Amino acid sequence: MGRGGAHGRRARPRRSPRLLRKLAADGVPAGLLLGNLVFFASRAVLPAGLDWRAPFLASLLLVAVGLFIRLRLLESPAFEQVKESGSEASMPIIDVLRTYPKNVLLAMGMRIAENGPFYILTVFVLSYITAELGLGENVGLVGVLIAAAIGLVTVPFFGALSDRVGRRPLYLFGSVFLLLFSFPFFWLLNTGATPLIWLAIVLAVNVGHDTMYGPQAAYFAELFGTRVRYSGASIGYQLASVFAGGLAFPISEYLIANYGYQSIAIYMALMSLITVISVLLASETYRGDINATEAQERQLISEGS
Repeated sequence: MGRGGAHGRRARPRRSPRLLRKLAADGVPAGLLLGNLVFFASRAVLPAGLDWRAPFLASLLLVAVGLFIRLRLLESPAFEQVKESGSEASMPIIDVLRTYPKNVLLAMGMRIAENGPFYILTVFVLSYITAELGLGENVGLVGVLIAAAIGLVTVPFFGALSDRVGRRPLYLFGSVFLLLFSFPFFWLLNTGATPLIWLAIVLAVNVGHDTMYGPQAAYFAELFGTRVRYSGASIGYQLASVFAGGLAFPISEYLIANYGYQSIAIYMALMSLITVISVLLASETYRGDINATEAQERQLISEGS
């Protein structure tokens, strides 16, 4: 989560091993793939009533795995230098809201099109295909599995590509693509043809979503200085998740019941438009120096001294 890219002209943090960086980027598609595979398999072999309860209970094991990983994460070299200097932010959440309010809002705006439509494309689409189109449950499920498998490649690819061409162009491309693809997505679904349904899901997820999600972690982190980087990226990320992803499914269910698929397409387009505007207002960050002390950070240091 640093300011470095594939350019040797600037100071950069130590790179993590290639495998660890790929696994980190593949978290969402891997989780989506494994979760749906487990559900698919459990529904085939377990009696009704246990087909969803057993995977849910088994997921508790992931809590231990996540805790193990989190406790073994190392701080970035840039933050280690801050700790050694004794100039950490005393109240990082308050400090980031006070010194980087614009970037917090921009991170929230950029997260909306990546997060909200994702739940429409991978969760709501399953009920839409069965309830509205009258097709079998496996049609949508297999489409999501295909997109998740492809995402294991596309997410780290777009993340690596952003080291070369920048975060902003890729993020802008993904949000504009989803904006323009909102209606065609449903048109392809409404054909009722399985290959076209799968194509719609793959294009929306692997082209629209993944071009944003690939560079997102680095982009959000680079919007903030070292002393408040974690807090700034987390606040922008999590607050947008509440309003975008958290509400996407119930809003979509309400819209389809009262206004038809066109209203959901408009809903997706509006979320994408918010992100397009946010990206246009944000600056490019991938060429910056992660070790540099920005003006906002100098203000924090002077206030704390």
